[in-house]
Amino acid sequence: MIKCYVIDDEFHAVETLSDLITSIPGLTLVGHATNPLVGLEYITSSSPPDLTFIDINMPELSGIELAALINPFTTVIFTTAYEKFAVEAFEKDALDYLLKPISRERFLKCITKFKKQQVKNNSHPEHDYFYIKGDTKGKVIRINIGEITYIEGALNYIIIHTTDGKHNITYLTMGEIQAYLPEHNFSRIHRSFIINNHKIKSITDSDVVLINNMTLTIGPVYKEPFFTRVNSTVIKTKRIH
Repeated sequence: MIKCYVIDDEFHAVETLSDLITSIPGLTLVGHATNPLVGLEYITSSSPPDLTFIDINMPELSGIELAALINPFTTVIFTTAYEKFAVEAFEKDALDYLLKPISRERFLKCITKFKKQQVKNNSHPEHDYFYIKGDTKGKVIRINIGEITYIEGALNYIIIHTTDGKHNITYLTMGEIQAYLPEHNFSRIHRSFIINNHKIKSITDSDVVLINNMTLTIGPVYKEPFFTRVNSTVIKTKRIH
């Protein structure tokens, strides 16, 4: 079952989405909130939903701001009556952008998109390289995944830093590149940084130092999931002090 959560300050909009979710086999509604702060608390402190539908125009905390806080925990889909927020929404690695009133057909298309992403993420063959387009027309460059030190997100492109240089990729989001990388080898530590866990030299409460001595900041939103992973691999003594 795909667990869904709805955050919208207008209750009739919550009801509309709730009806759509509960009417489709394979989806289950695990909760909703009309206060974005309540939704934030639920998603970051309990078992997070697979999908979170977020309205953009809300008091106290906008959907755009909220998405930046919960993206490490759940897949975000924006729901809004305004087209003008689309570019900013996708910069937050949102899966989709649903315009109100949301038709059943458009909603199903969105769910199908999520399912395809799940299949893609779960069915990647074991691979140790991929190709990117080079600066020269028709040229492609092989990137060995094991040689990636970290990936940096910029305005409308990403920079792949490897042991032998760096490569710019235009119009590719951090979410898209992260979905292709082996999950157990890479960690998102900041809105702008994905690191190769095998290239970590040391970690402090606020920074990661890589083997090339590059120091990267750990974003507050990504700190909890990152340190949960780190702590799971820390060797602990059973001796009584």
